[in-house]
Amino acid sequence: MLKKLFFVLSKQDKRFLFFLLLFSIFVSFIESFAISLIMPFVSLASNFSYFSSNAYLMSLLNFFSLSPYEFVVYLGFVLIVFYVFRAVLNGIYFHLLAKFSKGRYHLFALRVFKKYFSLNYEDFTYQNKSELVKTISHEAYNLSTMLASFLLMLSEIFVVFLIYLLMLFVDYKITLFLSGFLLVNALILVKILSPMIKKAGVKREKAMKDFFETVETNLSNFKFIKLRAKEKDVTKLFDSQSLDFSKANITSESVNAMPRIFLEAVGFCVLIFIVILLIMQEKSDISNALAMISMFVLALYRLMPSANRIITSYHDLLYYRSSLDIIYNALQSKDESLKDEKISFKEKIELKNISFAYKDKALLFENLNFVIKKGEKIALVGESGGGKSTLLDLLCSLLKPSKGELLIDGKLLNENNCKDFRQKIGYIPQQIYLFNDSIASNVAFCEDIDENKVKKVLEQANLKDFISSLKDGIYTKVGDGGNNLSGGQKQRIAIARALYNDPEILVLDEATSALDDKSEEKIMNEIYSISRDKTLIIIAHRLSTIRNCDKVYRLSKGKITVEKE
Repeated sequence: MLKKLFFVLSKQDKRFLFFLLLFSIFVSFIESFAISLIMPFVSLASNFSYFSSNAYLMSLLNFFSLSPYEFVVYLGFVLIVFYVFRAVLNGIYFHLLAKFSKGRYHLFALRVFKKYFSLNYEDFTYQNKSELVKTISHEAYNLSTMLASFLLMLSEIFVVFLIYLLMLFVDYKITLFLSGFLLVNALILVKILSPMIKKAGVKREKAMKDFFETVETNLSNFKFIKLRAKEKDVTKLFDSQSLDFSKANITSESVNAMPRIFLEAVGFCVLIFIVILLIMQEKSDISNALAMISMFVLALYRLMPSANRIITSYHDLLYYRSSLDIIYNALQSKDESLKDEKISFKEKIELKNISFAYKDKALLFENLNFVIKKGEKIALVGESGGGKSTLLDLLCSLLKPSKGELLIDGKLLNENNCKDFRQKIGYIPQQIYLFNDSIASNVAFCEDIDENKVKKVLEQANLKDFISSLKDGIYTKVGDGGNNLSGGQKQRIAIARALYNDPEILVLDEATSALDDKSEEKIMNEIYSISRDKTLIIIAHRLSTIRNCDKVYRLSKGKITVEKE
């Protein structure tokens, strides 16, 4: 577990962690020293005769010219200042602890998010989207909680160790008896409760996975659910999975409360038992042992929460162990390492003896040869599942061929230059994903908004009149998923987005299949018009969509043939 934990932490995190550990040791010394001061203070306050019988104390009184009464009063004020300092120090420590652990949530989530977007396209297609969202949003947070528990457990162990040494020094017989009794009870608690926590942790991870998958799937199928009148069935499934998640958390919270309740009861019962034994031994009052008992009371008062935190933190480590495994595995994924080498496209794109198969599947293409000349308008047709979209992904360098070469003007496309080549492509997909922001932001898509460029591409996409009719113009919000727009308007915004960086290649992956014939014809005429100086690659089912193409290729059973030229 420690190996995985240190793997997910950066070098800076490890340095901060080391500083926190040193700070926790210092705080632990202060804690134990604070408790050790109680016994002499109570002894002096309860019996001034200690001053006359102790040469060291008498020398202090003479040095400061104080009476025993004044000395004890001033000592009390010094102790008050010290305990305020101790409280401030603890406050600073717990702030740093929270800053480190909860601050790691942002960094864990960011690192996992970056890791997912550094995957190659094929690896990303195998990922479960709801699982990705769960990992970024919840598992990263759970891991930060686990880290906080780990640090808290270490700091409390230091506190317990130092206070325990102090108690041994004061009275080792009582301390050994007390520690032995409490240790046996703590082990019983751990043996009984730890399996319950571990089991609850496994249930939590599974329930959360199902929970997110249900939310993702059913929100995406809202219209279908409404048409089928399946709201009750969907709600019932959500209720079941949400309840499982809640039960796991209830178990965790309930079990974590048990050590504190149990140890406090046992600890104070044992303390009372010790007082009874001392009275029976002395057969009178225990005023002589009052200072020692006061120190033991304070030590137990401080040890009980520490013991509880240690056990609770240990249970948190067990409960959130799966979060560490998930984040660790996510960060272990192989990156797509791309360089910034430039590549020019002046003549042709060539697939040469290309073979391709998805992981653990049969070959989809074998020794495929295919050429697209600069400026050509070509279409790919064929039955569904014939590999058109896969071939398109190979042409766009999103997929890497199992065998063969992708050449641009005779130059091999590889990890050094494919990033530059991808930026030459304007992609218009079948499913248009617009985020809940302005039209301008959706067109610029994560780039700085250049108003002139936005207006130019919107005009090219035949949206000038529509934009002019809007009160806020290009800064009009499109709504969640673009639900304030019609299908044709969303399609045109996607075209404007694809044109924003003035690409050399335009790719349409069944981009107009969801439109009616009239809207499709109008949009395709616009696309042909704006792509006069561009290379155009289209996947389509309707012949009307591709009638203006220079060439039409049919893809069937891994073979490509010319249907029109």
